[in-house]
Amino acid sequence: MPTPAPASLPDDPALLSIDGAIATITLNRPAAFNSIDRSIARKLEQLGAHVEASDDIKVLVIQGEGRAFCAGGDLQTIGAAAAADNIAPVVGEMLAHYHAFITSLRRMPKIVLSSVHGSAAGAGLSLAFVADLCIAADDARFTPAYGKIGVSPDGGGTVGVVASVGIRRALQIFLAEDSFTAQQAFEWGLVAKVVPATELKAATRELALRLAQNAPAGSAATKALIYRSPMTPIEQQLDAERDAIINCMQTEDFRLAVKKFLSRGK
Repeated sequence: MPTPAPASLPDDPALLSIDGAIATITLNRPAAFNSIDRSIARKLEQLGAHVEASDDIKVLVIQGEGRAFCAGGDLQTIGAAAAADNIAPVVGEMLAHYHAFITSLRRMPKIVLSSVHGSAAGAGLSLAFVADLCIAADDARFTPAYGKIGVSPDGGGTVGVVASVGIRRALQIFLAEDSFTAQQAFEWGLVAKVVPATELKAATRELALRLAQNAPAGSAATKALIYRSPMTPIEQQLDAERDAIINCMQTEDFRLAVKKFLSRGK
């Protein structure tokens, strides 16, 4: 039997809703611009684990409640830890939960789509681009923020951005850019689609439904192959491609698709 979804209360720091094959995680600290503290990090880890374990979910959408997608790490929490000289245990615990969530996004066989409006700063920028695909409102603003406060990226920032734009552009983004627009992110290959802010929810839903139409075995294999490709010698990658496509061809989805295709010519 499927595991029941974790109960979500309206004031939880992150919410999960499931509609058919599409799950949506909503960052739900709007008064703090959905910044990441220990409470939201723990909740995201829990919700991510549920989505990963569900066989019924094909696509995960990540969005933010209120005026921003995510303003990054909660500086009140971090500032208090710095003042008390206990940065290591506080930030270490927060990132243990948050990075477990980020790891699950990359590991899960579902396609992860970030839907970004308003500000995506620091760890929020990292979250937007560690997702498999990103759709953004034309009012979205991406702010690396790390260099401004003298720290290095977290939350998968050096994973998603580097994989998308390469080393030199990633260095530019994190060290030499105060902020950049959704259109710039699109031109750099970080965003798949830019839409008017008033159309973001509808466009996100449309793209999520399009992704959910893909057979799950094919989507999962494609995601796994693409992410392993930069680190895998050509011979091993080709062997992995062979094994993956054979496995996909043994599914009922493939058999039905081939039967439908061949019937068109009759």
